Amino acid sequence: MDFEKRKAATLASIRSSVTDKSPKGFLDEPIIPLLETINHHPSYFTTSSCSGRISILSQPKPKLNDSTKKKARGGSWLYITHDPADSDLVISLLFPSKSNQIDPIDQPSELVFRFEPLIIAVECKDLGSAQFLVALAISAGFRESGITSCGDGKRVIIAIRCSIRMEVPLGDTQKLMVSPEYVKFLVDIANEKMDANRKRTDGFGVALTSNGFKNPDANDVDEDDNYENLAGDHDSSINNGNLHPGLQQDLIPLSKLSIVGEPAEKLHLWGHSACTIDKTDRKEVIVFGGFGGFGRHARRNESLLLDPSCGTLRLIAVNDSPSARLGHTASMVGDFMFVIGGRADPLNILNDVWRLDISKGEWSSQRCIGSEFPPRHRHAAASVGSKVYIFGGLYNDKIVSSLHILDTKDLQWKEVEKQGQWPCARHSHAMVAYGSQLFMFGGYNGENVLNDLYSFDVQSSSWKLEVISGKWPHARFSHSMFVYKHIIGIIGGCPVSQNCQELTLLDLKHRLWRSVRLEFMNKELFVRSTASVLGDDLIVIGGGAACYAFGTKFSEPVKINLVQSVTLSENHVPPQPEDVYLESNKNNADLKTEMSFSQPWVIQLERKYAKFGKDILKSFGWLDLERKVYSNEKGLCICFPVTEKFSELFYEKQLLGMDLEGPEDDSLAKGLSLKDISSSAALNLLKEHGAKKLINVAFEAKKVAKSPLQRMREDITSILKQKGLPEELLDELPQKWERLGDIVVLPATSFKDPTWSSISDEVWCAVSKSLSANRLARQGRVEPNGTRDSTLEILVGDNGWVDHRENGILYSFDATKCMFSWGNLSEKLRMGNMACENEVVVDLFAGIGYFVLPFLVRAKARLVYACEWNPHAIEALRRNVEANSVSDRCIILEGDNRITAPKGVADRVNLGLIPSSEGSWVTAIQALRPEGGILHVHGNVKDSDESSWGEHVTKTLSDIARAEGRSWEVTVEHIEKVKWYAPRIRHLVADVRCR
Repeated sequence: MDFEKRKAATLASIRSSVTDKSPKGFLDEPIIPLLETINHHPSYFTTSSCSGRISILSQPKPKLNDSTKKKARGGSWLYITHDPADSDLVISLLFPSKSNQIDPIDQPSELVFRFEPLIIAVECKDLGSAQFLVALAISAGFRESGITSCGDGKRVIIAIRCSIRMEVPLGDTQKLMVSPEYVKFLVDIANEKMDANRKRTDGFGVALTSNGFKNPDANDVDEDDNYENLAGDHDSSINNGNLHPGLQQDLIPLSKLSIVGEPAEKLHLWGHSACTIDKTDRKEVIVFGGFGGFGRHARRNESLLLDPSCGTLRLIAVNDSPSARLGHTASMVGDFMFVIGGRADPLNILNDVWRLDISKGEWSSQRCIGSEFPPRHRHAAASVGSKVYIFGGLYNDKIVSSLHILDTKDLQWKEVEKQGQWPCARHSHAMVAYGSQLFMFGGYNGENVLNDLYSFDVQSSSWKLEVISGKWPHARFSHSMFVYKHIIGIIGGCPVSQNCQELTLLDLKHRLWRSVRLEFMNKELFVRSTASVLGDDLIVIGGGAACYAFGTKFSEPVKINLVQSVTLSENHVPPQPEDVYLESNKNNADLKTEMSFSQPWVIQLERKYAKFGKDILKSFGWLDLERKVYSNEKGLCICFPVTEKFSELFYEKQLLGMDLEGPEDDSLAKGLSLKDISSSAALNLLKEHGAKKLINVAFEAKKVAKSPLQRMREDITSILKQKGLPEELLDELPQKWERLGDIVVLPATSFKDPTWSSISDEVWCAVSKSLSANRLARQGRVEPNGTRDSTLEILVGDNGWVDHRENGILYSFDATKCMFSWGNLSEKLRMGNMACENEVVVDLFAGIGYFVLPFLVRAKARLVYACEWNPHAIEALRRNVEANSVSDRCIILEGDNRITAPKGVADRVNLGLIPSSEGSWVTAIQALRPEGGILHVHGNVKDSDESSWGEHVTKTLSDIARAEGRSWEVTVEHIEKVKWYAPRIRHLVADVRCR
C-alpha cells in the first residue's frame, strides 16, 4: 500500500466513531488541533499520539529470574489524566478511608507515579520530509525527536518527543513507602512538567503554521472547497485597491453592529445564507448555516435572527432543522424561506429542500416532484413570485450550467431548456431578481474568474449578455449582490486585493456602472458573506478566508448607508483616458508635442504580460511608486504609472532615431537577467508585448499611512499656529489612550494647561477626528469614596453610556459615573473558566457585573447573588444581566453587603475590592455553606510582602471561621498575580478553600 492510501485509511479511522487501540479509545483532546495541522500537510500523517499524561501504574512485580521487560509485564492504570492532576483525588486513591478500603489481593503489584510528555509518531512521505519535521520539532524544544524507521522498503516514521518525564516508585498495593505529603509534592512537580509540556506543544504548533502548515483554526475547511485560496491569487502581482486613478473620492463609512443577546461570534461565518423580513412591525435578517460560529469552527445549522436596529441576535429554537451545511442558498417566498442544496461534508453534496415558516419558527423538509434536481453547492438562487430560480453550482469536480425552477406552490422542479446566449458553467457567482428579470454576475469556471453580466427574462425564458456603460467591475467570485430601488449592487469577492474596498452599483435606469469606495475598519474580507437590504441600509454579515499561514479570518457584521452610497456614486464620473501605442514612426515635432512631461505617463499591458512588464519597470526604476497600479478595460489590462525618467528616456530614444522596432530582442532567451540588458532592449521588450502609453490620465497618488498620533499632532500644530500659541503645549498631547465602546478616553494628564480651554471646541474636534472617535472623553481619578465613582469628563458627545464587549460578554455602563478596570481582564477570564455549573456564587462587590457576568455567562453558575451599593453601578448591572440573557440566574442585592448578603448559601464567594476587601471577610465566611467552599480574596500587596499576605489571609479567615462556629481547615490554594497596581504594589487574588 502506498503512502497516500495508508494516509487515507489512517485518517478515515481517526475520524470514524470506532474507538482506537488506546486505553480510553480516542484522541487526546488537547492536541487534536496539532494533529490536524500535521495531517493537513500532504507529506505527513500521524499514526499514534499522546498529549502528555500524569498516571499511577499498577504493574505485577517481576518473578525471580524473570527476564521479561517491564513494559511486557502488563498492568493497569490506577489513575490517569491528560490535564493537571488533582492532588486531593490522587491522595484519596492511594490512602482511602477505612470505609473505602479495598481488600488486599494475593499478588502485590508495584505502584509507580509517572509523568510522560507529548509523543507523536508521524509517517512521512520521504526522508527529506522527515528530516524537515524532526528539525522543526527539535527547534520547538522536543530535543529527543528523531527518525525511528527508514531504509529500503520501510515506511519513514519519526517520533516527536522530549525528556521532561518522571517516574517514581510509591511502593506496592500492600504497602506504600511514601506519605500523603510526599504524594502532593510529586503531583505539584508533575503539574509543573505538564505546564512546560503544554507550552512546548503550543510552540511546536506555532512553528508548524510559520513553516507552511495549515493553521488548526481552519481545520474544518475542505481543501477542495477552498477556491478562495486556490483561485484567489490570479492578480497577486498587482496591488490594486483603487477604483479610478487620479480621483480623490470620499469614502463610505462602515458601521459596525454591536451584537447583544447571543454571542457575536455566532455571526463569524462564511458560506451561510441570509434573507430579510421587511415588514412594518418586523425588520430582521434570518441567517442560516455556514462555516465558523461560536467555539470550535465547524459547519453550522443554527437559525439566527438579527435585528440590525438594536443589534439583538437571537436563536430560533426549533425541534427539527436542516443538517449543518455551507454553500447552500436561501430564498424568501412570502412568509417562507426555502433553503436548497449545499455541502454537508466533502462526500455529501445536497439537493434537499427545506422550508422555514418565519411566523411560527418551524422548519419542514419538502418532498419535491418533477424533473431531477442534481446535488450542488456554491450555486446561485433568486425568487420571482412563487418560483425559485437556481443556476450553476458545483457537484464534486463538475461545474454545471443548468437553470432549474422550483415552483413552491406545488413543489415541482423544472429544468429550463438551453437556448440563445446561455451563460457558461460556473460556481460561486451571484444572482438577484429585479422585477421579472434575473441578473447574474461573475463566478469561477474552473480556469478563469468571470466578470460577465447576464440577465434572464422569466417570461420569455431567455438569457441575454448585457453591455453596460461605465467602468466595468473587476472579475470576481464568492461575492454578494443586492437590489436597492433601481440599483443592483455588488460587494466583496475574490481576488480580495481588487474587490475589498469597492462597492459597485449598477443604475438600471441609466444602464450605467458606478462605484464608490468603502472605508474599512479592520481589513474586512467580504468573501462568501451575505448582503441584505433593510430600508436604506445594507447589512453585510460574515465573510472571511482560511489562510494556510495565518489561520481563519472572519469579518464582523457591518451596516452601510445606501442613500449616501448612491448619492456619492452619482456625483463621481471618472474621465476616460486617451491611449497611444508605443510607436516610433512619427516625426520629431509630433513627438515633442505629444510627449509633454507635464502630464503623468501610464503604460498599459495585457493582464497576461503584467507581471513581466512590472518586473522590467521596477528593475530599471521606471515604475512610479507614488501612484497606484490599476486595471482597465473590464480588468483585461493592467496600467502602470511610470516616472519622468522613463518619459525622458523614451523621448530621447525616439528623438535620436534609435530603433524601437528592430529585430526581436533575444537577450532574455540567451539567459541574461533583466539587470544585464540595456534600457533600449527593455523598451523593445515592452513594445513587443503590446505596451500602450496612456496620456491625459488622471491618477490617484498612494496615500502615506500616518498614525493617529501623527495626524493629531499635525492638526493641533496647525491650530496652535493659527492662534499664535506656543508649540510647547504639544508636550501635553497624549501618547496613548483607551477605548470604551465608541468613546476614546484620553489620560488625565493630557491637555491640562488652562490655555487649552480657550480653544477647546477646535481642539476636541481635531482630536476626535484624528482618532476616529464618535465621542471623546478625558479620564479622571476614581473618587476615593465608598462607591468608587468615576470622574470621566465627556469632551465630545452627549452622554457617557457605552457598550463594551470583552471575552464575548457585553458590559454597558455610564462611563462618567462608573469606573471600568482594564487591568482585570485576565482575572475576569480566569473566573469565567471556573467550573461553576452547579454552584451558587456570592459576589460582594458586584459593580456593573465585572465578575458576575463571567460567572453567569462563561462559568455557567447556577445562581449568583450580586451585592452592590452604588446606584449608578446597579443601574448598569440590571441592564447587563438582561442584555446577556442571564437575569433569571442573578439576584441583585442593593446596599451594604454586610447587611444584604445572604448567609449559608454559597459554594463560592468573590471579594473583588482593592486595595483591600478585609472589611467584608466576616460577611464572606458567613455566606459560605456549612460544609465550606471557596473564597476569591482580592488585595493590593507590596511585592516583598506577598508570602506574608497569604499567611495573613489564611490565619485571619481561620480565626473568623472559628468565631462563626465553623471547624474548617482554611488553606490558600493559589495566589494569582493580576497586575501591577503601582510601583512595587501588586494586585493579588488568593483562592482560599474552606472545608
